[in-house]
Amino acid sequence: AVELILFSTPLIKLTRAFAKCHYKMLVLGGGSGGIAMSARMKRMLGAENVAVVEPSEMHYYQPLWTLVGAGAKSAASAGRSTASVMPSGVKWVKSKVQEINPDVNTVLTVDGTKISYEYLIVALGLQLHFERIKGLPEGFEHPKIGSNYSVQTVEKTKRALQDFKEGNAVFTFPNTPVKCAGAPQKIMYLSEDFFRKTGKRAKANVIYNTSLPVLFGIKKYADSLWEIVKSRDIQVNLRQNLIEVRPENQEAVFENLDNPSEIKVIEYEMLHVTPPMGPNLVVKASLLADESGWLDLNKETLQHMNYPNVFGIGDCTNLPTSKTAAAVAAQSAVLNRTIKKILKNEMPDKKYDGYTSCPLVTSYNTVMLAEFDYNGQPLETFPINQAKESRIMYHMKADIMPHLYWHGLLRGLWGGPEPFRKILHLGMK
Repeated sequence: AVELILFSTPLIKLTRAFAKCHYKMLVLGGGSGGIAMSARMKRMLGAENVAVVEPSEMHYYQPLWTLVGAGAKSAASAGRSTASVMPSGVKWVKSKVQEINPDVNTVLTVDGTKISYEYLIVALGLQLHFERIKGLPEGFEHPKIGSNYSVQTVEKTKRALQDFKEGNAVFTFPNTPVKCAGAPQKIMYLSEDFFRKTGKRAKANVIYNTSLPVLFGIKKYADSLWEIVKSRDIQVNLRQNLIEVRPENQEAVFENLDNPSEIKVIEYEMLHVTPPMGPNLVVKASLLADESGWLDLNKETLQHMNYPNVFGIGDCTNLPTSKTAAAVAAQSAVLNRTIKKILKNEMPDKKYDGYTSCPLVTSYNTVMLAEFDYNGQPLETFPINQAKESRIMYHMKADIMPHLYWHGLLRGLWGGPEPFRKILHLGMK
């Protein structure tokens, strides 16, 4: 009897510790998609059945970084503590994912914790690769160079812009998939507007070097953007890829992707770098990845192609649409419905059409709201020509969308503009 008493307490503790490492729904990543889905899963399954693995103490609304880099918003307004956005009662595992093993339904974190799951949502985002450009990231220690794609470098963009005197202002787009494909040129338009407002435009040569063969992927909006760059005397060079930065000499080196032996060196007074990007490294190393390293999903249901208890959302996926917060919002509604059906052993009945949105900021008070689907066809919300610059859309981007993000998407209460679009269109009939 004495022996039983001695050993029962630690045995109970061990059993409880083991139980805490298993969850009905495990969410990997505490970014936009991860927090939105954990909030939805809390309502669906109960907080005690949901866990989120996320190492960062801060959560950022990254679409606002465009305006932070342009000096129109503060860096503080784009961030909140992860604790404040994590759904109450949901287990927050403050660690980084090291390995995913879908064959045995486990995840290993860098601190050695093994977590088992019944269902898994992967929302790990993508990887920035500044190091693939020679001279970076160490080049950011020098002035006149920044990037709106990192919290560590976004205010360097602001300083480079405000310190600009005269010369070349150069903006780049890499030869890889990127998140928010419009952002590299948004800061270009804002900078050009800043130069005009501060009387520096006559001494500024604004250059946009993009690896793409087009200015923007959707023709309706590209046609309007070409009119803007021509009217504002902005130089656009297609198929130009940044391969090196020489910050000591203020030089940017580009290769011609149609003729790689052709190298061009441009001196800059200001340089905004959009880094090469790629799949999340943990996803890429797992059995969940496709041949290119992205999370392999059914593009309509967001369920994994080979593991039916695994789902995905956001930038880490191979969904053939632009990687934006608006896409995450639309995906969250579809994924919620898919999981609800799967839990009932029913077939998913809601399909994601690839909806994504890119509010193309063209000045400090105008936006062109691009919205489109998997087929590259405009899928617009408002009964106006959205290929035209709009002051109202600027306020939506700068003021309304952040509110919807913090109080709607992250709480699992907003799944994109589809319901609003239907109401508007019904009202017009």
